[in-house]
Amino acid sequence: MGFTDALLSSPGTVLGAVLVLLLFYLFYGLGSDQGPPGPRPFPVVGNLLQLDLKQPYNTLMEYSKQYGSVFTVWLGPKKVVVLAGYKTVKEALVDNADVFGDRDPLPILTETMKKDKHGVIWSNHEPWREVRRFALTNLRDYGMGKRACEDKITEEAQYLCDVFKNFKGKPLDTTQPMNQAVSNIICSMVYGSRFEYDDPKFVALVNNTNRKKKKNPHPGLLSREHIFNCLL
Repeated sequence: MGFTDALLSSPGTVLGAVLVLLLFYLFYGLGSDQGPPGPRPFPVVGNLLQLDLKQPYNTLMEYSKQYGSVFTVWLGPKKVVVLAGYKTVKEALVDNADVFGDRDPLPILTETMKKDKHGVIWSNHEPWREVRRFALTNLRDYGMGKRACEDKITEEAQYLCDVFKNFKGKPLDTTQPMNQAVSNIICSMVYGSRFEYDDPKFVALVNNTNRKKKKNPHPGLLSREHIFNCLL
């Protein structure tokens, strides 16, 4: 039996060789992809090991100094083009808003919202424009952008000041009452009524919203769910 026959007769050896070739292709194939410059990615994980996932903007700012205002990073096998700097972002998202109107879908949200793909928050491009136009038109009927909206904000600001006065100059965390104030303004505009700040249901709703934000402080491409999906 020759050397080649011996290698081919072992399934483990063949599988190992295929994996090595695959990693070699990923490593050199991703790095040589045409597009904006950027750091060379590692096989499978891309540039994830190089990113500070707690404060990714710090790493991206360093990359912008090295590669310019438009550069590429890889989240696993997924290519992401990053824009840095006011002028670059404005040119893309304002001057050419029609071209950059879509957003990358988040798998967990796509699965959750698959029966309703036309919401004002998670829809894309033309469906999003239509729903946004409809929502703004109706919100104006509820007072958004008019004097009625200003009156509701002023009224809620007074309730918020009363909450602060109850602490009598003692240190306090303003996160909860500020979030409640914003929520009450929205409720006043949409439902015509507001919640008391000590309403148990209202407190629970605001707390749940804040808890979800803390669990995933980096929405979009750098969310835990999205990165996990990229690795799969």
